[in-house]
Amino acid sequence: MASDGVTPGEMVAGQARHYKRPVMDEATYSAAVAQVFKKLVAAVDSADPDLVECDATGDMVTITAPRSGEKVVVNTQRAVHQVWVAGKGVGVHFSLGPTGQWHDDKQKGLELLQWVDECVFSASGVRLRW
Repeated sequence: MASDGVTPGEMVAGQARHYKRPVMDEATYSAAVAQVFKKLVAAVDSADPDLVECDATGDMVTITAPRSGEKVVVNTQRAVHQVWVAGKGVGVHFSLGPTGQWHDDKQKGLELLQWVDECVFSASGVRLRW
Protein backbone atom coordinates (compact mmCIF):
# COMPACT_ATOMS: atom_id res chain seq x y z
CA MET A 1 0.00 0.00 0.00
CA ALA A 2 1.33 3.41 -0.96
CA SER A 3 1.60 6.25 1.53
CA ASP A 4 -1.62 7.73 0.13
CA GLY A 5 -3.57 4.59 1.13
CA VAL A 6 -4.01 3.35 -2.44
CA THR A 7 -2.69 -0.09 -3.27
CA PRO A 8 -0.47 -0.41 -6.35
CA GLY A 9 -2.47 -1.01 -9.53
CA GLU A 10 -5.59 0.75 -8.25
CA MET A 11 -5.88 4.47 -8.80
CA VAL A 12 -3.83 6.74 -11.02
CA ALA A 13 -2.69 9.67 -8.89
CA GLY A 14 -4.93 12.69 -9.32
CA GLN A 15 -7.48 10.93 -11.53
CA ALA A 16 -10.42 10.06 -9.32
CA ARG A 17 -12.20 7.53 -11.57
CA HIS A 18 -9.42 6.10 -13.74
CA TYR A 19 -7.80 2.89 -12.59
CA LYS A 20 -4.65 1.18 -13.72
CA ARG A 21 -5.02 -2.40 -14.81
CA PRO A 22 -2.67 -4.84 -13.14
CA VAL A 23 0.12 -5.98 -15.44
CA MET A 24 -0.73 -9.44 -16.72
CA ASP A 25 1.15 -11.83 -18.97
CA GLU A 26 -0.51 -13.52 -21.94
CA ALA A 27 -0.72 -16.94 -20.23
CA THR A 28 -2.54 -15.51 -17.20
CA TYR A 29 -4.92 -13.56 -19.44
CA SER A 30 -5.61 -16.60 -21.64
CA ALA A 31 -6.34 -18.79 -18.60
CA ALA A 32 -8.72 -16.18 -17.12
CA VAL A 33 -10.56 -15.81 -20.44
CA ALA A 34 -10.82 -19.60 -20.86
CA GLN A 35 -12.38 -19.86 -17.41
CA VAL A 36 -14.98 -17.17 -18.23
CA PHE A 37 -15.80 -18.68 -21.62
CA LYS A 38 -16.20 -22.14 -20.04
CA LYS A 39 -18.68 -20.69 -17.50
CA LEU A 40 -20.61 -18.90 -20.25
CA VAL A 41 -20.92 -21.97 -22.45
CA ALA A 42 -21.91 -24.22 -19.52
CA ALA A 43 -24.56 -21.73 -18.35
CA VAL A 44 -26.09 -21.40 -21.82
CA ASP A 45 -25.89 -25.15 -22.48
CA SER A 46 -27.91 -25.78 -19.30
CA ALA A 47 -30.70 -23.46 -20.49
CA ASP A 48 -33.57 -24.33 -22.82
CA PRO A 49 -32.09 -24.33 -26.38
CA ASP A 50 -35.40 -23.02 -27.76
CA LEU A 51 -34.82 -19.85 -25.71
CA VAL A 52 -31.05 -19.35 -25.78
CA GLU A 53 -28.09 -20.99 -27.51
CA CYS A 54 -24.41 -20.24 -27.97
CA ASP A 55 -21.57 -20.74 -30.36
CA ALA A 56 -17.99 -20.62 -29.11
CA THR A 57 -15.23 -20.09 -31.64
CA GLY A 58 -11.71 -19.28 -30.49
CA ASP A 59 -11.77 -15.82 -28.97
CA MET A 60 -15.53 -15.28 -29.16
CA VAL A 61 -18.75 -16.61 -27.65
CA THR A 62 -21.96 -15.61 -29.41
CA ILE A 63 -25.17 -16.13 -27.42
CA THR A 64 -28.36 -16.01 -29.45
CA ALA A 65 -32.00 -15.76 -28.43
CA PRO A 66 -33.65 -17.67 -31.31
CA ARG A 67 -37.13 -16.19 -30.77
CA SER A 68 -36.03 -12.55 -30.86
CA GLY A 69 -32.92 -13.03 -33.01
CA GLU A 70 -30.96 -10.85 -30.60
CA LYS A 71 -27.33 -11.69 -29.90
CA VAL A 72 -24.90 -11.10 -27.07
CA VAL A 73 -21.30 -11.24 -28.25
CA VAL A 74 -18.42 -11.80 -25.82
CA ASN A 75 -14.93 -11.61 -27.25
CA THR A 76 -11.36 -11.01 -26.27
CA GLN A 77 -9.41 -7.81 -26.70
CA ARG A 78 -5.99 -9.44 -26.41
CA ALA A 79 -3.92 -6.32 -27.09
CA VAL A 80 -5.25 -4.68 -23.91
CA HIS A 81 -6.04 -7.88 -21.95
CA GLN A 82 -9.76 -7.16 -21.78
CA VAL A 83 -13.02 -8.91 -22.57
CA TRP A 84 -15.61 -6.98 -24.59
CA VAL A 85 -19.36 -7.61 -24.40
CA ALA A 86 -21.85 -6.36 -26.97
CA GLY A 87 -25.44 -6.55 -25.77
CA LYS A 88 -28.46 -4.37 -25.09
CA GLY A 89 -27.26 -2.01 -27.81
CA VAL A 90 -23.92 -1.16 -26.16
CA GLY A 91 -20.38 -2.46 -26.01
CA VAL A 92 -18.66 -2.70 -22.64
CA HIS A 93 -15.00 -3.49 -21.97
CA PHE A 94 -14.06 -5.47 -18.86
CA SER A 95 -10.67 -5.77 -17.16
CA LEU A 96 -9.60 -8.41 -14.68
CA GLY A 97 -9.25 -6.93 -11.22
CA PRO A 98 -7.01 -7.95 -8.34
CA THR A 99 -9.87 -9.99 -6.79
CA GLY A 100 -10.17 -12.16 -9.92
CA GLN A 101 -13.43 -10.58 -11.09
CA TRP A 102 -13.87 -8.79 -14.39
CA HIS A 103 -15.16 -5.21 -13.97
CA ASP A 104 -16.09 -2.62 -16.59
CA ASP A 105 -13.32 -0.21 -17.47
CA LYS A 106 -15.55 2.87 -16.97
CA GLN A 107 -16.20 2.03 -13.28
CA LYS A 108 -19.98 1.91 -13.75
CA GLY A 109 -20.12 -0.99 -11.29
CA LEU A 110 -20.67 -3.70 -13.90
CA GLU A 111 -19.27 -7.19 -13.40
CA LEU A 112 -18.77 -9.32 -16.52
CA LEU A 113 -20.92 -12.37 -15.71
CA GLN A 114 -23.70 -10.24 -14.22
CA TRP A 115 -23.71 -8.00 -17.30
CA VAL A 116 -23.83 -10.98 -19.68
CA ASP A 117 -26.73 -12.39 -17.65
CA GLU A 118 -28.55 -9.05 -17.86
CA CYS A 119 -28.00 -8.87 -21.63
CA VAL A 120 -29.16 -12.47 -22.14
CA PHE A 121 -32.22 -11.89 -19.94
CA SER A 122 -33.09 -8.76 -21.92
CA ALA A 123 -32.84 -10.69 -25.21
CA SER A 124 -34.46 -13.97 -24.17
CA GLY A 125 -36.12 -13.77 -20.75
CA VAL A 126 -33.69 -16.47 -19.54
CA ARG A 127 -31.51 -16.04 -16.45
CA LEU A 128 -28.16 -17.80 -16.67
CA ARG A 129 -27.11 -19.93 -13.73
CA TRP A 130 -23.45 -19.85 -12.81
